[in-house]
Amino acid sequence: MILFHWLAGSVLALIWLSRVWDSARGIPTIADISQAEWDRKPGPGNRLAIVVPACNEQESIEQALRRLLALDYDNYQVIAVNDRSTDRTGEIMDKVATASGDRLKIVHIAELPAGWMGKVHAMWTAARQSDSEWILFTDADVMFRPDCLRRAITYAEAERADHVVLFPRIIMKRVGEKMMIAFFQLLFVFGHRPWKVADPKTKDHMGVGAFNLVRRKAYEAVGTYAALKFEVVDDMKLGKVMKNGGFRQRVVFGDDLIEIRWARGARGVVRNLTKNFFAVMSFQTWRSLGACVAMVILNLMPFWGVPFAPGWTRIPYSVALGSMFLLYAGVWRKVEIEPWYFLLHPVSTILFIYTMLKSTFVTLHKGGVEWRGTFYPLEELRKGLV
Repeated sequence: MILFHWLAGSVLALIWLSRVWDSARGIPTIADISQAEWDRKPGPGNRLAIVVPACNEQESIEQALRRLLALDYDNYQVIAVNDRSTDRTGEIMDKVATASGDRLKIVHIAELPAGWMGKVHAMWTAARQSDSEWILFTDADVMFRPDCLRRAITYAEAERADHVVLFPRIIMKRVGEKMMIAFFQLLFVFGHRPWKVADPKTKDHMGVGAFNLVRRKAYEAVGTYAALKFEVVDDMKLGKVMKNGGFRQRVVFGDDLIEIRWARGARGVVRNLTKNFFAVMSFQTWRSLGACVAMVILNLMPFWGVPFAPGWTRIPYSVALGSMFLLYAGVWRKVEIEPWYFLLHPVSTILFIYTMLKSTFVTLHKGGVEWRGTFYPLEELRKGLV
């Protein structure tokens, strides 16, 4: 038993230490476009279309659109899509458009064609309404700072990038959502190393629904969103096809250039992820269950080992826990989640495992995913995976 604990604890310590080392070297290499060096005007041209799909977003859509219309960037148009909303979303969009001149164009979709996810179809439809050099795909609840677009295009020009992903500031007001989002950040350290995205030799890729800025030529070269018709995790998969297509991809920080209230409390995080988690596992049950086992071993075993492992075998478990704390401390510097949330790590781990299992078994039981009033069969979702 002592040998087991030495081996298990040492492996866990090495894994967590490697993540600390990798992220400590990698995160500082990610540009922050809120810094003064990016506060300048981009070159001439760079016409841009901002695509905003919305389904039943009456609470946020007016403020989001007005923020977009107030950007200090000259050469752009906002194309907002009312995707079969049953609330006042479409009415509010039309009201804002009436006072905006040609800057805001509204597209109303009454029916969803077979073989499409609703949001993907909405974004594809909107992108076809313009021939701009750049397209920015964003969400209907994202709040933009006026200088955001100008800075992003300036950075894209400087880096000769084809795809720029800007991490949003997530507005968090409750302990539950802070706890869950802190854990979510740690998952990214394992699954998607953002500092490796720019390296063409790696498979690391990134996409964020709040801000996916793409060069139209690259977007069309990978098949547009028509190549992702039935993808639940459409933002990440756009990043995947762009990276696989050999295009230059960059991720950036931006402080409060864009903000979003992604979920309200731990329940809100669980609800939002229930739709996506099984999709992240490519709708494969063995991968979903394997991920749950891995989360138990990596995230819970160190907390168990420190108080219960015999004698000196507690040392490697302590090293693993110390490494976790260092990652939480690093997260705090970027997303304003205090390091003491490390103490709630076992709780958030259990909730994430619950969410993964719920997403898996609900999808299997229903035979598909139901989202915003539309049911998507599992068989078609699996066929549509990229």
